[in-house]
Amino acid sequence: MEIQSNFSLKKYNTFGIEASAKQFVAVHSIAELKTVLAANKNERKFILGGGSNMLLTKDIDALVIHIDLKGKKTIKEDDDFVWVESQAGETWHDFVLYTIDNNFGGLENMSLIPGNVGTTPVQNIGAYGTEIKDTFVSCEAMNIATQEMKTFTNDECNFGYRESIFKHEAKDQYIITSVVFKLTKRNHKINTSYGDILAELAKNNITEPTLKDVSNAVIAIRQSKLPDPKELGNSGSFFKNPILLKSDFEKIHQKFPEMKFYEVSETEVKVPAGWLIEQAGFKGKRFGDAGVHKNQALVLVNYGNATGQEILAVSKEVQKTVFETFGIQIEVEVNVI
Repeated sequence: MEIQSNFSLKKYNTFGIEASAKQFVAVHSIAELKTVLAANKNERKFILGGGSNMLLTKDIDALVIHIDLKGKKTIKEDDDFVWVESQAGETWHDFVLYTIDNNFGGLENMSLIPGNVGTTPVQNIGAYGTEIKDTFVSCEAMNIATQEMKTFTNDECNFGYRESIFKHEAKDQYIITSVVFKLTKRNHKINTSYGDILAELAKNNITEPTLKDVSNAVIAIRQSKLPDPKELGNSGSFFKNPILLKSDFEKIHQKFPEMKFYEVSETEVKVPAGWLIEQAGFKGKRFGDAGVHKNQALVLVNYGNATGQEILAVSKEVQKTVFETFGIQIEVEVNVI
């Protein structure tokens, strides 16, 4: 374990933003994490996972601790279910593929989401009709101040749409070190409710899809719409899909009858932020090296040398124009640092 000074974070954030850390250390075990936290009690700390859900707008004047804990294993199983534990530093997509290879069901719709396992509960990540909360059992987390371990159950995480306790009451207090998921071993609940998945399966003449079929469909859809961060800097979806009260939405819908929406409850509807941004004229628009992706308006991109401030400025312009056009406020999903 070596603490390095003035360390470049360009390779540690999927936007590929050039920013530096005052100090940087990668930890590979619980013991190393405890040692670093205990030895640097008075230092300001910044916890870094896969770097996929953040926009760096400045250098980090702190000790950046990169969580690089690896390993996954089955901790319990019965005839129908398996409880699988993954360490926080495992790449999320690799972990999803591992579960599919073992015929464990529940995560296949979230294939190819960037980032590491440890950060998935923070955002309650989701895609194509599934969210982390659907299979999440618990996570182990270390208290930053005391180095004591605590288990958070599903209920204790207070999951919501891209929300959890780790973004609110427990923010900046804990480091997630491992996560346990309860997955199916048989009688898998195949979720193909989203039209894109059905269309992709139909294209391949698949009528009774397996877990692998669903995963492959999701991967194909995401690759057709979303840029690979290794080729074009981005953090996936930059904005949340706004959820509106039906009463408010109906007034807006009268003015814009072509507006797409999905019912999420008896009183609420979700409007695709990508549709709003595209209709506002931003899809494929470029501002120097910052811009909005040509295939998916939800995604902001770095064409090479954009700064975090430049990408943030584009996001604010998008928010402003969408609000002026539709009267709908779209929120940023990524963490702006």
